[in-house]
Amino acid sequence: MQMTDTVRAVLDKKGRHVLAVSPETSVYDALRIMAEHDIGALIVLRDGRLAGVFSERDYARKLILHGKASRETRVEEVMSERPAAVTPNHTVQDCMELMTGYRVRHLPVVEDEEVIGMISIGDTVNWIISAQEETIQHLRAFIAGSYPA
Repeated sequence: MQMTDTVRAVLDKKGRHVLAVSPETSVYDALRIMAEHDIGALIVLRDGRLAGVFSERDYARKLILHGKASRETRVEEVMSERPAAVTPNHTVQDCMELMTGYRVRHLPVVEDEEVIGMISIGDTVNWIISAQEETIQHLRAFIAGSYPA
């Protein structure tokens, strides 16, 4: 595992299950889905294409702070439109740079205009930690093998 590994490798490990809602979905229903699956964001699809991302941050900043009700508000009213997205060929490093640059925690993964997954900041951090652990194990094996017993 490396920072130069692709999003495809991350999706192969974590799975490609995409949870999505339509723009017409109530914020309440979207939050219920997020709670049931213990996730922080949902893909928003319009006619099968990426329309946006709805996240806990959208809920807090665009709904609660404006005094709107989640049962009466549709996702399209508070979702992040035109989100930054990546392809399966982007690297973990690319994802970290995009998330940092755009100040987002989730990136849709799009291939041939179809959403095939979502990468979160947690996914990238876990990938990096695994890569570091792998490097440490290799270094320990090298050191242990290079000294006479």
